[in-house]
Amino acid sequence: MNSPKHIVLVAAARPNFMKIAPIYAALRQYPRLLAPHIVHTGQHYDYYMSKVFFDELGLPEPAAHLDVGSGTHGAQTGRVLERFEQYLLNHPVDLVIVVGDVNSTAAAALAAAKLHIPVAHVEAGLRSGDRRMPEELNRLMADCLADILYTPSPDAARNLRAEGVPEDKIVFVGNVMVDTLMKFLPRADDSTLLERLQLPPGDYAVLTMHRPENVDDRQQIQLLADLIEQVSAIMPLVFPIHPRSAKNLSALLPQRHWDKIVANADLRLIDPLGYLDFLCLQKNARVVLTDSGGIQEETTILGVPCLTLRENTERPVTITHGTNTLVGLHPGRVADLVRRASPADTVPERPEKWDGKAALRIVEHLLQYFACPTTADPVTTRHRPAEVVA
Repeated sequence: MNSPKHIVLVAAARPNFMKIAPIYAALRQYPRLLAPHIVHTGQHYDYYMSKVFFDELGLPEPAAHLDVGSGTHGAQTGRVLERFEQYLLNHPVDLVIVVGDVNSTAAAALAAAKLHIPVAHVEAGLRSGDRRMPEELNRLMADCLADILYTPSPDAARNLRAEGVPEDKIVFVGNVMVDTLMKFLPRADDSTLLERLQLPPGDYAVLTMHRPENVDDRQQIQLLADLIEQVSAIMPLVFPIHPRSAKNLSALLPQRHWDKIVANADLRLIDPLGYLDFLCLQKNARVVLTDSGGIQEETTILGVPCLTLRENTERPVTITHGTNTLVGLHPGRVADLVRRASPADTVPERPEKWDGKAALRIVEHLLQYFACPTTADPVTTRHRPAEVVA
């Protein structure tokens, strides 16, 4: 019998781990046919931005740590490109799977493509239309290089077709983030976070901010501070603060202004949370304020109102079929929407194929892609093949 196909899953930053976990688990269902390996680039590297997710999601120790660390976009991308290329040269690899839109996504796809190793991009086709966003450039590059484009929603497939991507490369599988959320939501109910923070369920707001366009500019930081001050005057506000945001709030905002907000506001400024605690925090919030794409998706499934603090989104399905409202970073408007936020205002309709089976669809497609004789593998007999629709 032929040896299994070696498939490398590239993980880099906090959102990636929730995306690779269900794919890794689904690949492991076919041990005679598929051999998954995780490579952690180290783009996020401290415990609460990285290792806690391996612990909570049941992921194994990665096959390799590239330890690229932080830095400018060019420096970080270059280190991933150089170090991942070395990994590929030294190991048998039949396919590289990249997820999302971080610097490591684009760099790993480029390294594999230059070595003529097939690339699959999970979350392909998402577009904000704003090339000032580094994530948009990473998405474009990964999709351009990928041999297989796994899309999470119909609009993503339409974007790819409009860009001239051949139909046979596009596979609509659904949203792998939802796979993880649905699996772990019962465990999140065991979290004691609300008790520790003394938060009343359903009567607080959650804020996350990390994108460079929001936290690297002095004027935007001032708007963020004003938003925090206004929202926390309405209800308790929990802000698990990203290291980038913490650094720039300190560097770009007058200390007296920040000290005044912290002293007078009903604000819980806390360290980044693990997946289960943060899922609990979102589920029980009255409203979530964010610039994160993944949180737009999670709140859609949880039925919690989400105010996206950006002028655009690459996930319009969370607006048309979810709970998301695009508001920009406008403190007065945000505060008004926070006052009116209620779960009763949410849209319960779930986007197509956001059903917890996206990873199974990916693996079923890969078995076809590699022409694997699945009937020869007794492990597969316990699982009904998932439908794959391009």
